[in-house]
Amino acid sequence: MADKTVTVEQIGSPIRRKKDQRATLIGLGLNKMRKQSTLKDTPEVRGMIEKLPHLVRVVGDKRE
Repeated sequence: MADKTVTVEQIGSPIRRKKDQRATLIGLGLNKMRKQSTLKDTPEVRGMIEKLPHLVRVVGDKRE
């Protein structure tokens, strides 16, 4: 079975954000501006991305 991946990039700063938003960024593997992380495309990851639309953006979706 082909695994789908999603690449996200941090576009906002976690300064003056709630602790849960900072923790979500770390969970996505992001901690610095313009850093990108490639993750498996699961409902959990999609939910984390939807929680932070002001801090992250989806760079690319791929099927491998």
